[in-house]
Amino acid sequence: MSTVRSPLYLYRYLLRCIRKLPDEAQSHYQHHVRQGFSSHADETDPERIKQIITRAIDDAEWILKKYCK
Repeated sequence: MSTVRSPLYLYRYLLRCIRKLPDEAQSHYQHHVRQGFSSHADETDPERIKQIITRAIDDAEWILKKYCK
């Protein structure tokens, strides 16, 4: 997704994706997203941040496809 340019946009994007999941899975993935942001909060390298954003988007798309079958 090209509109995800910063960690804040990524966080909002991931929370919107979670709303598309079944109710019983939403709390698990909300916790997972929060944990991911907490663990990477001190990241300052712009290249590493881009890698994290790209990976998170790919993972979110995979999870959505998994549940939309």
